[in-house]
Amino acid sequence: MAERPGTGVLLFVVNVAWFFASHRMPLAKAAMAAGFRVHLASDIEQAGEVAEIEREGIEFHRVRLARSGLNPLAELRTRRQLRSVIRSVRPDLVHNVTAKPVIYGSRIAQALRIRGVVNAMSGFGYAYSAGRGRRLLRGVLDGAYARAFAPHNARIIVQNEEDFAEVQRICPSAASRVRLIRGSGVDLARFGYSPEPQETPVVVLPARLLREKGIREFATAAGQLRRGGSTARFVVAGRLDPGNRGALSAREVESLIANHGVEWVGECEDMPRLLRESHIVCLPSYREGMPKVLLEACAAGRPVITTDVPGCRDVVRSGLNGILVPPRNVEALAEAMHQLLTDGRRRRQMGLQSRTIAEREFGVQGVVQAHLAIYRELLAAAVS
Repeated sequence: MAERPGTGVLLFVVNVAWFFASHRMPLAKAAMAAGFRVHLASDIEQAGEVAEIEREGIEFHRVRLARSGLNPLAELRTRRQLRSVIRSVRPDLVHNVTAKPVIYGSRIAQALRIRGVVNAMSGFGYAYSAGRGRRLLRGVLDGAYARAFAPHNARIIVQNEEDFAEVQRICPSAASRVRLIRGSGVDLARFGYSPEPQETPVVVLPARLLREKGIREFATAAGQLRRGGSTARFVVAGRLDPGNRGALSAREVESLIANHGVEWVGECEDMPRLLRESHIVCLPSYREGMPKVLLEACAAGRPVITTDVPGCRDVVRSGLNGILVPPRNVEALAEAMHQLLTDGRRRRQMGLQSRTIAEREFGVQGVVQAHLAIYRELLAAAVS
């Protein structure tokens, strides 16, 4: 057990290791520098993910976790594996990230009398976006989340005002324990400002290939502009994600390429370079927490076209550093692209505003310090 607030054993519970490496590694490093021993319990998609985690001095524990699966036997196995890890590690704090870790990790941590629990909601996701047949699923999740949010030693992190209100609706007693931290932050040095390239304009959509990211709308809007004479390149940069219920198949992606003339470059290993070589970043998502890629786009000084939905509108001030459009609206999306593709001066001004906003609001160090303050708060409360 920790001897003083700010030190101890910290266990992250995350769906998959690559997401932890992408979104939580700066926090984990800062926690280790503050005196924590850090562990990660997650599933993996590629063997190299474990080596990356362990290189940083983080102890890894594999838990088989199907992100969208509902097989009762598989879910029971997941809960048993996670319980075994938590009992073995005996952390002072458990930091759960995304839906299943929040629901399962919270219940197990409470049963094992862990001192503090942090539940990070990276958006409420599929069940809470508009669509048919999701009311029943939302009702089930509301009950599960309420149990996760209720304990007095739990803190809930949300990334935007709408999700803050969602937590309060689900569990009114948790209102005083909700913390608003706007995303996972961006490394302002790694994602430095650069002027747009003097080449054919490039509109890039950097995201996993999920329907909810607006991939189809992007491709359809690009096809309209190309048929109207646009010479711009429309690029999708992202990985297939077959473990997600909203995933597009490789065949569906190939059909979008063939029918609409978009380019698919696969998963991007060098996001700063991709942004330097682009002119406009587009994410026509249906709902988000706080999209990391939009923070990176702002830091790189790029105008953003995105949807007027939770998370996305927290990054873009429409008309200042980008344009907001209604979700699922191909015509509005195409018009926004056309406006910025045909007005280089406006595009560049928006890019400068994006960088200013990133410097003022989205630097990773501020995000890290806000998390560490929550850890200290929980540990201090546990010893008082």
